[in-house]
Amino acid sequence: MGPVNEPRAESVTPTAGPGVGAAPAAWPTGRLLSAAARQVERAWDAYLERWSLTHATLPVLAVLAGGPHSQREIAQALKVTEQTTSRMLGGLERTGYVRRERHATDRRRHVVALTETGRTTLGALDDPATVERLVAASLSAEQVGELRALLLHMLEGGPPTA
Repeated sequence: MGPVNEPRAESVTPTAGPGVGAAPAAWPTGRLLSAAARQVERAWDAYLERWSLTHATLPVLAVLAGGPHSQREIAQALKVTEQTTSRMLGGLERTGYVRRERHATDRRRHVVALTETGRTTLGALDDPATVERLVAASLSAEQVGELRALLLHMLEGGPPTA
């Protein structure tokens, strides 16, 4: 007996979900904010790449500029999980920016500290004008001020509730 001929499935053209093909002007505010944040992160990461840093790892160095901290303290300061912090610290150790060491008074604990290389690198990156250029290249000074005021207002209001 020969193969059974099954009816051929009709060719179905997948359609995008609601709003996927829409121009940004039609996007909800949250999507606009998220897309803008990703755009800034990509620009920032491209700039930081020469130092083997990212927008996520640079704040770790900034936290440690004030002195050694435990992994938990770093995670809390950055509002990320300890697992995420551990991964970031591993990369920063490999690049020589941080080191883990015993706590000064509690030998059972370990803390993370900036190395001299990490401190020098952080100093080289302390250039607010470069950061502003990356973030606001297409905005006027007035628009940057308005954006900052709105973002601060959003952050001070706390996380959105459903």
